[in-house]
This record gives sequence, C-alpha cells and structure tokens, in this order.
Amino acid sequence: MMPDQQTTSNTWDSCYADLHIHIGRTSRGEAVKISGSRDLTFENIAREASERKGIHLLGVIDCHSPVVQMDIEQLLENGTMSELKDGGIAYQDTTILLGTEIELREPEMREYHMLAYFRDLTTMKSFTEWMKRYMKNVNLSSQRVYVSSLEMQAEIKARGGLIVPAHAFTPHKGIYGSTAPRMADVLDTSLIDAVELGLSSDSSMASYIQELDQLPFLTNSDAHSLGKIGREYNELQIAHPSFDEFSMALKGQAGRSIKANYGLNPRLGKYHRTYCAACGSIMDEQAMSAERCPYCGSTKLVQGVLDRILAIADRESPHVPEFRPPYHYQVPLEFIPGLGKAKLRQLLEHFGTEMNVLHRTSEEELASVVGPVLASLIVAARNGRLELSSGGGGTYGKVSGKETD
Repeated sequence: MMPDQQTTSNTWDSCYADLHIHIGRTSRGEAVKISGSRDLTFENIAREASERKGIHLLGVIDCHSPVVQMDIEQLLENGTMSELKDGGIAYQDTTILLGTEIELREPEMREYHMLAYFRDLTTMKSFTEWMKRYMKNVNLSSQRVYVSSLEMQAEIKARGGLIVPAHAFTPHKGIYGSTAPRMADVLDTSLIDAVELGLSSDSSMASYIQELDQLPFLTNSDAHSLGKIGREYNELQIAHPSFDEFSMALKGQAGRSIKANYGLNPRLGKYHRTYCAACGSIMDEQAMSAERCPYCGSTKLVQGVLDRILAIADRESPHVPEFRPPYHYQVPLEFIPGLGKAKLRQLLEHFGTEMNVLHRTSEEELASVVGPVLASLIVAARNGRLELSSGGGGTYGKVSGKETD
C-alpha cells in the first residue's frame, strides 16, 4: 500500500485522530467493555473529544453492539448527531467512525485482536447480524468470533470495511506479540489497511519486520476512560473528517495522508520490557535474560514488546521506508509531574483544548497561566525530552520530571 502520489486538490486540512476508544456503558447503564469506565458512553466520548481534547476524528470500537446501536439511533433521531454522506457520525466539529474490536483464534495459535471500521450504521448493523451467529454475546466488547481469520477479512471487505490488526506487538492479544512471528501466517496481508502499533512500540521498532514496509501505521489510545482519549493519536492531512477521507489517507490517495504519529515513548508502555510474574521485576537493558529472571531465577517471564520484536526480527537493524511519517514521542498532559486537575483546568479555560496546549501554545503563553516550571515541563513533554523509566508487565513506565540533555 505505497502512497499514491496523485494530487487532485490543495484544500486539505490537518486533523487529529484517535481511532481506538471503547464504550464502557450505554446511556441506560448496560455494560459493554467490562473494564471500561461507566461514563464512557457514545455521547460522552463525542463531547470529551470535541470540547476538551480537540480531537476531530474518533474511532469508537464497540459499535457492533446492538445496545450501543440503540444509543446511536437515539442521538440521530433527536438531532444531537447526524450521519455524513461520506461516512461517519457528526457531532459538533468531531466525526465518529463506527468500529469494532474482534477476537480471533486460529488452530494451534493464541488469540489476537482485529479492528474493523464501517462507513455507516446500516453497514455496521449488517455486520452485527452476520457476526452474532458466531459469538456468545454480541453486546460485549472484544469478544471471540468463531470463524477463521480469512473468512472474517472477507466479510469485512464485502461491506467496504477497513481492517487494522490491533495493538499488534503487545503480549496481550497482539498478532505479533501473542499469535505468530509473521502476520502473513494468519491473515491475507493484501487486505490489511493499516497496523496499530500499540503503546509499547513505535515506527522504528516495527521496522525490524519486512512485511510491514508497505503498510501504514496508526497510533491510538485504546482508551478505557474519558481521560485516556488522545493518549496517542495521529495527525491526518485530509479535506475534512469522514470515513472516506480517512480511507484515502490510509492509502495516500489524492494528497491525503497520515502526516504524523504521536505516541508515548515505548518505554512508558505497559508491556515494553519483559516482566517476571514471580517477583514483579521488569527486565532492563542491563539485566535481560531470555530464559529466567536475573533477580529471583524464575522462568515465569512475560516477554515484552521490545524483546519480542528483536526475537522475531528479520532484519539486523530497522529500515524505515521514505513514505513513513515522523513518529513524535509525546508525554500526555496527565503524565506530567505537578500538573494536577486544577492546573489543567486553568490551561483548558485559557487555551480551549488539550491539542491546543500540546501543539499551538508557546512556552511564554503557558507560563502566564501555570508558571515557568510547569510550562517548561509541558514543552519538554511536547518535544520528548522528559526522563523516563521503562514499563512492563502491565505497569506503565514513569516520568521523572527531569529533562534529558
């Protein structure tokens, strides 16, 4: 899927997009993502993204659920939202793409997760009707579907959908991290539209694997609470936020593109390094053993993303294709030491959204609201210059509050 260099207009705009957000509950309190926050409803997600985060293209990943579809239909009927002609659900200046996260498992392999996006609610409901014949509870998030991966791909593509393997490198149900050393062992790679890297990897790490050279990368939050929306996100060059424009950006068509990926430094991710389940130690670069924990001797190790990538790499060093957009390390505002709820509220009152604070506000302007120390840390976070410690075993890495040289 090399980018198409054809350009037909110069009317593109820059749009921030987070394309993996879960529904915790419906407006009636029905559970969808059991581990998700209760206030993660379809309407609350749209409001949070539009009014607080400044993210204008969202992927909500539980829209296959009939109880979620009831919420969407009610919002369309009362005029709170509307369907766009070129795909997606409009709320104020934000567009929601209707997505689903599916769990699949091939014989003799472990399970993995796949994301799929559809153009409109009618198409999503058609997919639900097909899928519910092969799963135990269609109303819940990320449930196992008892069909082959190739059959699933065929059904998604028959409905004009987009296919994205989810958090591809994590040991918790990522296709590389959990299932196989090569995606082609499981899927028809010609039908894949993009790959979601996950919180513990970046473009350079993924570029150890040759079969990914032709595929675009996405960086998404996988948010299980409103505050985590925009923890990782993408900058798209598109005319306006919609399904069709997003699809063109993935293909690099008519001047549309993924302009940049913004994500945590992989060291902050929960699964970056190998973790000892016996003593809780995280293996760092100086204390790594492939077979047993150097601290307690246990063999109960959960392989981290970096260590898994190095184990399955088919290159000695990463090769990043020329078309690949830059990957910017960025610490979310909530990670910054000393930036509590009161200070963040002051920033949002002055500058509108978190995207404005992170991208469009000078250090001097920030200092006028929260003082020079916090302003300096926000700019250092913006530029990936905060000192970090590695995460692993389901625990995030930490930000020290000190700047690196």
